[in-house]
Amino acid sequence: MKKYVAEFIGTFILVFIGCGTAMTVGCDAANGCGYILTAFAFGLAIIAMAYSLGNISGGHVNPAVSLAVLINGGIDAKDFVGYVVAQCLGAFAGSGLLAFIFGMGGLEDKTGGLGANAAASSASNPILFAIVVEIVLTCIFIMTILGVTSKKQSHGSFGGLVIGLTLVGIHILGIGLTGTSVNPARSLAPAVFAAMYGNSTPLSQLVAFIVGPFIGAALGAFIYKALEADKKK
Repeated sequence: MKKYVAEFIGTFILVFIGCGTAMTVGCDAANGCGYILTAFAFGLAIIAMAYSLGNISGGHVNPAVSLAVLINGGIDAKDFVGYVVAQCLGAFAGSGLLAFIFGMGGLEDKTGGLGANAAASSASNPILFAIVVEIVLTCIFIMTILGVTSKKQSHGSFGGLVIGLTLVGIHILGIGLTGTSVNPARSLAPAVFAAMYGNSTPLSQLVAFIVGPFIGAALGAFIYKALEADKKK
């Protein structure tokens, strides 16, 4: 049970800090510094969770990561389900608290998005566009995670830092394309709360931010396993 609580807390913190920063500083093409600040907010949150909760649950805080670890044999199906439930509940708690705080602070104009993901408005087919982007970004993220956490490699105490900085880089590229998800739980909760505030776009595109990261996670896990197997030969 402690590992599920850890995943709840970790995902809560990730959403609260990452999405909260996006709401505070804004993320649009005319506000490039907002991209950087939001990217680092997500990355630093992951670094913090990796070093504080990693020894308890592995610090997944992401259903896509849990799927990759399942494929890689790191957890069983029961733990996978437990992790995903805990992560989604944590994301909802984080989004709910953000909505409450921003609403209480008289910042209702910032609550409509709640850091939710959506494809670039110029995309002709936003769902397909977002799925493709999220598959690629998640695959990169997963391969990094599996590589630095592999027992066959020695990265000392730098694994969490590498993972967090990789997430920063992924966000710097992806924010302008999809808002960067690579995490179904992180996308689910803000989309639901955004719809409650009258912004239905994230919810209408939510399927892309669930399907894309899961496919990307599976792809990354299989690619890493294949490459690792070839190395043994």
